[in-house]
Amino acid sequence: MTYRITILCENSVGPISGTLGEHGFSALIEWDGGALLWDTGQGFTLLHNAQRMNKNLHGLQQVALSHGHYDHSGGLLPLLRACGPKQVFGHPGIFTPRYRHKDTGESLSLGMPYPKEYLEGQGARFDLSDQFREILPNICLTGQVSRDAAFEAGDSGLYLDTCGCSRDPFDDDQSLVMTTDKGLVVLLGCCHAGLINTLDHIANKTGRRDIHAVIGGTHLGFCTGLQLDQTVTALKQWQISKLAVSHCTGFAAAARLKQEFPAAFQSAQVGYSIEI
Repeated sequence: MTYRITILCENSVGPISGTLGEHGFSALIEWDGGALLWDTGQGFTLLHNAQRMNKNLHGLQQVALSHGHYDHSGGLLPLLRACGPKQVFGHPGIFTPRYRHKDTGESLSLGMPYPKEYLEGQGARFDLSDQFREILPNICLTGQVSRDAAFEAGDSGLYLDTCGCSRDPFDDDQSLVMTTDKGLVVLLGCCHAGLINTLDHIANKTGRRDIHAVIGGTHLGFCTGLQLDQTVTALKQWQISKLAVSHCTGFAAAARLKQEFPAAFQSAQVGYSIEI
C-alpha cells in the first residue's frame, strides 16, 4: 500500500502559489480507495488550501484529531458545513476547557471552539477512546501516551482553569501511526506528550522500533535548551529516515534538528507532500 501525505494547514507556506498559512496544523492522508484527514487547523485555510491543491474533501469520510486545541480542531465546523457529515476519531478529553494564563492575569481560551452537541448537529459522528486502537486498516491512534521520559516536562502556562491553578496534563494528546512497507510512519499533532514519550509509547504498543518517518509538530519550540539537547540525544537512537517537522517545532529547534539530522530533516510547510 502506498500512502501520500500532504500538509494542508501549517504556520508557513511552501512553493504552491495562492496557498495560505495559519497557526495550526492539518494533514491529508490518501491511498488507493481512501483518505483520512489528520487535524483540521484553525478553520481559516483548510478549505482554501485543499481547493488550491486540488484535494477533494467532499468524499472524505473520516477525520482524526490529535487533541482539543483550537488550532487543530477549529476547521472541523467549516469542513462539516462545506463537505457533509464525517466520522471523527479522538480522545474523550478533546472537549476539556483549557486556557493559557498570561503574566498580565488574562486567560485566553485555547480549547475546542464549539461544543460536542453543536458539532454533532452539524454532522460530526464522534468515536472517542483513550486506548491505542486501529481506526482503519494499517492506521492506528496512540491513545493516551505514557509519560516515561522525565526530561519531557510539558508546557508551562497552560491550564484547565482561568485562574492558573490546575495545570493542563494534556491527557488527550495523541499521534497517528501508519504501517507501511518501509516501516512505521508517525504523524504528530503538537506532541504535547513529548516526542520521545510518544515514540516509546508506540514501540511499547506495537513491539516495533522501525520508524521510517515522523511528520508534524514536535512542540520543541516551547521547551528548554536542556530538554532539546536530551531530545536530540534520545532521537539519535531511532535511526529515523525522514524527520519532517512543522507548526510548533519553532525555528531554533528546527535549525538544530537540521544540523543534527541533515539527511533526514525536511520542513513540512503547507503544500509539503510525501509518498510512502
